[in-house]
Amino acid sequence: MTTSAAPGTADVPPQFGSLMRRHRLRIGLTQRELADLSTISVRAIRDLEQGRATRPRTDTVRLIADGLRLGPKARADLESAAHQGRRSAALHERFVTAPPAPPVATHPLFGRDAEARVLTDELASGTERLVTVVGLSGVGKTRLALEVAARLHREAELPVLWHAAPGTTGEYRSDPDGEEFAGPVCALVEHLLASADTDPAAFLELVGDHPTVLVIDGAPGRLHADRLGRLVRECPQLRVLITSDHPSDVPGERVFLLTPLTTPDDAGESATAAAEELAGTTAVQLFLSQVRRVQPEFVLDGRTAGAVADICRRLDGLPLALRAAADWLVVYDVETLRECLASDPGALLDHLTDAREGARLRACLERGLRGLDPGRHDLLDAVCAGDGEFGLEDVMALTGRRLPECGRLVRDLLLRGVVRPSHRPGRSRFQVLQLVRAVWRDGVPRPAATAAPGVPEELPLGAAAPVFDGLPRSSAH
Repeated sequence: MTTSAAPGTADVPPQFGSLMRRHRLRIGLTQRELADLSTISVRAIRDLEQGRATRPRTDTVRLIADGLRLGPKARADLESAAHQGRRSAALHERFVTAPPAPPVATHPLFGRDAEARVLTDELASGTERLVTVVGLSGVGKTRLALEVAARLHREAELPVLWHAAPGTTGEYRSDPDGEEFAGPVCALVEHLLASADTDPAAFLELVGDHPTVLVIDGAPGRLHADRLGRLVRECPQLRVLITSDHPSDVPGERVFLLTPLTTPDDAGESATAAAEELAGTTAVQLFLSQVRRVQPEFVLDGRTAGAVADICRRLDGLPLALRAAADWLVVYDVETLRECLASDPGALLDHLTDAREGARLRACLERGLRGLDPGRHDLLDAVCAGDGEFGLEDVMALTGRRLPECGRLVRDLLLRGVVRPSHRPGRSRFQVLQLVRAVWRDGVPRPAATAAPGVPEELPLGAAAPVFDGLPRSSAH
């Protein structure tokens, strides 16, 4: 149930009842006076204006228009709103009898069962009603949302309304049963998020009091918190699942950070680990599934295991990067690909832009870095000059700031997906993704020193802090 170009808000006409009430108040009539003029009962007029009745008969619309003394254009608008109400009622009946399903994924899912189960349980039970999945572009947010939506539809029998933000490139195909809802849902969601004052009656009319899942895939930047919050408040049975580069900052929002797949090093295995051990690593599983699309005869054994493990590690377990690299094995062997990554991963990113899956790779990585304020830029400069690994104590020494401020700074980098936790015993450590370091070294446009509206500005790194060739090596390293 994908959407391409989003219809404008003009595609969502006013509700019949609100339009009728507007005309009645404009000419100064009470509901009783309109009832007398139109010969329609007061109760019927009240039900229409309050949205309890949404399918007025043609003769009812004509009598009300006569009572309101409407001109030709206003009469046509009222008749159009009545027709829309009847169409919405029919759509709601279809919605109830055959709940729409989400789109169908075109790629298998690897290594996300735990994440999918947690989100499915939270949304199915209503424990969480607004979840935003954040992380670096290419990490698999849309694929996880597809899995969660499919489980909610299959296991909890919830209707799923899927809205793809304009410009989103989805790795899925439409579900034929959901096409009937694609246009109306797109128009309604665009309309609801366009203004905090938008009446959600049309959306409520569609979903009624049925528990429903709305997925907004590829939400651009931060959605307006007041608009999204009002939608959740007005639709008490609605669950919203968002994929975005940023949290929406709505009160009660559950921010879910999606990190890259586990690589051999993450699992504590060496590059020469046995093939059977590597095969259980999620990044290796995804990479092999793509390799066998271009080399069906490929075998993971003692000769290829080391190269495969190193490729997955150097690509950070990022699904988009793994698929892009695997596409090039129609030309390279795994050892050559490994050498390219070891010598100059930035050049390989440019090379991969001609591959089927690699066209968006560098743009995705740059988007995760673009817009960082000067303080975070300076921090990345420092950590990327070293080996990319750091701890909170390093950030405190480098910036001269207190622990809570440094924690907020690192949290923002985590939510953007440019660093990941380093799961080792001892104190918390973090690692800048190797592909991010490669793009960073090539240069990313830097913003002006002024922070974006609504985002706390980080001052440049403290002038009193020492200058480091990379990060200081603390005792916890």
